[in-house]
Amino acid sequence: MSRTSHPGPGRRSLLQAALAVPAVGAAGAVLGTQSAQAATAQPSTAGSGSHRFDAESPRFALAVLPDTQYLFDADSADPEPLKETFHYLVAQRQEANIAFMTHLGDVTEHGSEEEIGLAADTFRTIHGKVPYSVLAGNHDINSGTDDQRGDTAYLRAFGPQRFTSMPTFGGASPDGYNSYHVLQAAGREWLVLALDWRASEKGLAWAQGVLDAHPTLPVVLTTHDIAWAEDNGQAHLSDNGQRLWDRIIRGNDQIFMALGGHYWPPGRTVLTNDAGHDVHVHITNYQDRYYGGAGMVRLYSFDLVRQVVDVETFSPWFLARDPEKRTPLEAETIELTGPVDRFSLDIDFVERFQGFAPVVPPAPRPASRVMPRGTVAYWRFDSSGLAGAGTAGSAVAAGTVARDLSGHGNDLRVQLLHDSASKALTWSGDHHAEQPAHASLRFDGGKSPDRGAILTTAAQAPLNSLTFTSGFTIETFIKLPEPFEGDHAWMGILSWEGRNGDAGKTTGWSTEEPTCSLNVTPERFLQFVLYPHVQDADPTSWSHALPVGRWTHIAVVNNGHRTVMYVDGSQIARNPSQPATGIATLGKPFVIGGTQFAEQFGQSFYGWIGDTRIVNRALTPKDFMAPLA
Repeated sequence: MSRTSHPGPGRRSLLQAALAVPAVGAAGAVLGTQSAQAATAQPSTAGSGSHRFDAESPRFALAVLPDTQYLFDADSADPEPLKETFHYLVAQRQEANIAFMTHLGDVTEHGSEEEIGLAADTFRTIHGKVPYSVLAGNHDINSGTDDQRGDTAYLRAFGPQRFTSMPTFGGASPDGYNSYHVLQAAGREWLVLALDWRASEKGLAWAQGVLDAHPTLPVVLTTHDIAWAEDNGQAHLSDNGQRLWDRIIRGNDQIFMALGGHYWPPGRTVLTNDAGHDVHVHITNYQDRYYGGAGMVRLYSFDLVRQVVDVETFSPWFLARDPEKRTPLEAETIELTGPVDRFSLDIDFVERFQGFAPVVPPAPRPASRVMPRGTVAYWRFDSSGLAGAGTAGSAVAAGTVARDLSGHGNDLRVQLLHDSASKALTWSGDHHAEQPAHASLRFDGGKSPDRGAILTTAAQAPLNSLTFTSGFTIETFIKLPEPFEGDHAWMGILSWEGRNGDAGKTTGWSTEEPTCSLNVTPERFLQFVLYPHVQDADPTSWSHALPVGRWTHIAVVNNGHRTVMYVDGSQIARNPSQPATGIATLGKPFVIGGTQFAEQFGQSFYGWIGDTRIVNRALTPKDFMAPLA
């Protein structure tokens, strides 16, 4: 069904690359028709050949296929574009991140036995290779009926019996026209709810039952008719969409996205549900485009790391053509790049799902569980490591001891710099989600005048003289304040005291620098400066700009030959290739919260510092305090 015609053509270029991800999972509780196989299916992370996917990856894609009716239109039918779309999804399942495909209805133009039969045969291209759902549009059945219409050619071809072998299939309504699938993706389950063109009262009651049986699953609702759009892409609920909104969507916070076809042009809007949360409502339909849309598909690529959904729209049929032989219409319909066809949605998934599936933070880990072989020092600022810990915002007085929980005697003692007040260092319960201890210290260091606080080892602490010639791993957690106010250029996170010149080093920026320090530059880059025990060198690692208002895990790893810095488990680019064996310590104290120059502290750190650990060998990221999965 048409509302207005589609605006002008998209750009004439190849789709640059597919997006990568995965998933499929176990069926949930059974409602209505469901096979025994679906009831017992378990989440999978593998398939055969190119069909493999990773259900634990934080990135996955949902393929959305709208109105294909003009490809199955009596004796003018041509299934080839849709076959090519299915070939693409199968071939790209691993590399293009395809977890699931959902069809939005109007599979055919007239719903005849012949059209439905040809469509059902075309779907065999994808069947058993990528899980999918299909729902009836007004052209697939008698449009004057609802889901209680009884037997139809559509139901015989695309009813529950078609999906029972899929591990994602959860069940269907007793009438067979509504269904749901449960996907395992990004380490959790998601529900796709596929509703008929016109859901009856019984159908809506069934849908509510599905939601009630899966109260913690985020839901993508799919149906044929939910919204129409103006020429500028601004979408509005249709009459049927308003009914679905009032009866099923607005009161179920789980439904964060609702997708429909039927109308054109495509469009989108964001509505606010009864819980005060966003629901993204989109129209996807290209039947008015050249060749009836040519099997055009959308990929909704979920990225739970970046907390976005990236959307792109393209035709695999035209994409597969020889560029030199594409006609102008084919070339301009390969990919659509207007604001309703190619866009990104910012979704804080944890916050959005908090009301129905709150994230339970990891419990604190005892010190004994985070001290691998070779741990020479470990400090944490909860009650196990810091006397008086526990009152947010309370001052940590000068002289307070932070115990070295490794048992090697490298206790730290608080020292206020210059004329700093006691509030230069305070206790906080703020912490990185993966940090073993749920506590940190808040440093209020700065310039003009220099101020702050540091923690230092005693004069005779063993750590002061360790040279680490077999390698080391130094880890810490930090957070920079938001807003990041004042001048804090070159503030230190941790260091050893002393002058590298006194260690006989001649190659550095200045002989007044300490022999090892981790600092923050004016651009908020990390700088790790090392003067090795063996070489006369100063290999320096530089990170990207750190975010503010967010915890960061830092690890500096040396294998006895070379140093590599990791930020949040990812190796940075600017790691020096210079040989570096050991640390040229001078028997002087180790410090958290500052870096000397010419054996003097100016400012101290500005922000939060959490658990800090030093190990006398190179660790891999899976062994970090914030391990990669």
